[in-house]
Amino acid sequence: MAEQQPFADVELATNPEPRCPCVLLLDVSGSMGDKIKSTGKSRIDLLNEGLRAYHTDLLSDELAAQRVEVSIITFGGKVETVCPFATARHFTPPTLSSSGDTPMGAAILQAIEAVAERKRIYKLNAMHYYRPWIFLITDGAPTDSWKEAAKKVHEGHESKAFSFFAVAVEVEDSNLDKLRQISVRQPLQLKGLSFRELFVWLSQSQRSVSQSSPGQEDQVKLAPPTDWAQM
Repeated sequence: MAEQQPFADVELATNPEPRCPCVLLLDVSGSMGDKIKSTGKSRIDLLNEGLRAYHTDLLSDELAAQRVEVSIITFGGKVETVCPFATARHFTPPTLSSSGDTPMGAAILQAIEAVAERKRIYKLNAMHYYRPWIFLITDGAPTDSWKEAAKKVHEGHESKAFSFFAVAVEVEDSNLDKLRQISVRQPLQLKGLSFRELFVWLSQSQRSVSQSSPGQEDQVKLAPPTDWAQM
């Protein structure tokens, strides 16, 4: 990897606000493309709609638009960084498509590396930042090796290197058990097809965090996810 120089990212030079980084770790495997009879849409269609709602809601908050940085890493057949880190006002929601299996373990490791590298760049530029979020959404279980990823998630949680969240979309109990082993936090199950409600909650949670001071994130009370999660 080429050494990134201070302010190589023009936006870091022109926007000195503290950063609230979030990696959206999104399952785009083949099953996400299955049509849902009740809506005529697929999970990937609803995921795309949710991403657009997330972006719109972030932009409605002037401070969050400058502070929240979003990156999207997808996993479906392969792991791909679809969107590198950018503040909400420079982020463009992609239109994702689905294919392949579910290399979740490799995707989690890539997300952890991405937040570590982003923090390195912040430090290089003497910028303040909030604890990064890694937000996983999946409708299945990993089809690759995942135990190293689980170990890294637990280590990151213990050291407060990042916050890891897992959301299961119509996942069978056997698959949910693997998510429970990966995530320190209890994985949440999406209520029906409430993708939009999930992403609005995520945006509003990050808006709340971005109103605080870096290092004070744990004092921010997030709204309960009752609109979209099975409690």
